[in-house]
Amino acid sequence: MKKYFIQTFGCQMNVYDGWRIAAMLDARGMQKTDDIANADVIILNTCAVRAKATDKVYSALGRIRLIKKPDAIMGIVGCVARESGSDAFKRVPDLNFVLGPQSYHKLPEILENPDMRLLNIELSGLEKFDEMPQMESSPLVTYVPIQEGCNHCCTYCIVPYTRGREISRSFADCVRDVELAAQTGAIEICFLGQNVNGYKYIDENGTTYRLSDLIKAAANFDTVKRIRFTSSYPTEMTDDLIDMFQNEPKLLPFLNMPIQSGSPDVLKRMNRPYDLNQYMDIVHKLKLARSDIQISSDFIVGFPGETDDDFEQTLNIAKTVKYINSYSFKYSPRPHTAAAIMPNQIPENIKSKRLAILDAQLNENQRAFNESCVGKTLTCLCEGLDKTGKHLVYRTPYMQQCIVAKPDGAPHDIAEIEITAANKASLRGKIID
Repeated sequence: MKKYFIQTFGCQMNVYDGWRIAAMLDARGMQKTDDIANADVIILNTCAVRAKATDKVYSALGRIRLIKKPDAIMGIVGCVARESGSDAFKRVPDLNFVLGPQSYHKLPEILENPDMRLLNIELSGLEKFDEMPQMESSPLVTYVPIQEGCNHCCTYCIVPYTRGREISRSFADCVRDVELAAQTGAIEICFLGQNVNGYKYIDENGTTYRLSDLIKAAANFDTVKRIRFTSSYPTEMTDDLIDMFQNEPKLLPFLNMPIQSGSPDVLKRMNRPYDLNQYMDIVHKLKLARSDIQISSDFIVGFPGETDDDFEQTLNIAKTVKYINSYSFKYSPRPHTAAAIMPNQIPENIKSKRLAILDAQLNENQRAFNESCVGKTLTCLCEGLDKTGKHLVYRTPYMQQCIVAKPDGAPHDIAEIEITAANKASLRGKIID
């Protein structure tokens, strides 16, 4: 039996793509392996959002080519494939295929013709969702992509180039995927999209469907206990979606809503068309809709032209909103983006210094929120055993990791857990019988 190895980099959309690729190879009678040296097909499922992410892919390819079997088929799929195109073959001559994020359903062509080289980086739409086989079982947390691409064209972001402009899947197809997931083991549904709350589908009768409609539909399945979505754009946080946090108890009280910078000047250069008052108004509406809601964010420091005062404004917004879990990065110039050729690029040492200061504030926020949970009882979802095998890992409604003692019997997928201790990274708790 032939074996395949998949390594996934990057976002939840890539994780989902990895699942579907694995399902396709399983359907062809192949077996998954974690041993690269024993694999007949090697696939790197890639992310290109930052230069470091791309560098990781090519570093991994350099290591893999030294240990793989001579006749193993090796290739890359996803955003780095789209970014690099035919240059990938020049950088790594051992590659057999380079497939963009909307083309990985073309893999059978290379499996049937292992001596060929296959390059397909076209932004061909949503065909992959129709052509890939469905998964026979679903993880407890199942991702359901509802749209691909982004129309916002932030000046730092390569996504419109690697994933294309926004395309929303049909409402019926999305609901079908939720139903299949609910029937095959899913307890939590996470709707995915590069601009997930920009989802908009108009059917043949002229009926318009939004993300709020998908949330309502998912909540109708009894086996679905938790619903969330990522990643959202502030100006797409419409009132109908905000109302969902008040009216649908299965929707988790947690939202990732990236602000990227607290400086109006930097936001303008980023082509993020909102001001701080608009952003804070959305935060206020969310908290009115559900008082226990918590928010996370993404931040970029050292964007071209960012002054010390700009950075202080970013630090202030982090203190004001008190994000409970955020991702922060140094600005990384990407090809095909306007910011890469902007004047006043910030030196690395200044970016590193600012990132350390921002991270300290974000870590303080996260620790304070985690400690505020001590003494509370939260409904949590089991993720399985920790690395030691002696404890179970659960996820709270706020996506915190909570460690509990392994029970004698089989663990419950959903459990009420009293939080007994906390640090910046995680919680400790005990299951309430």
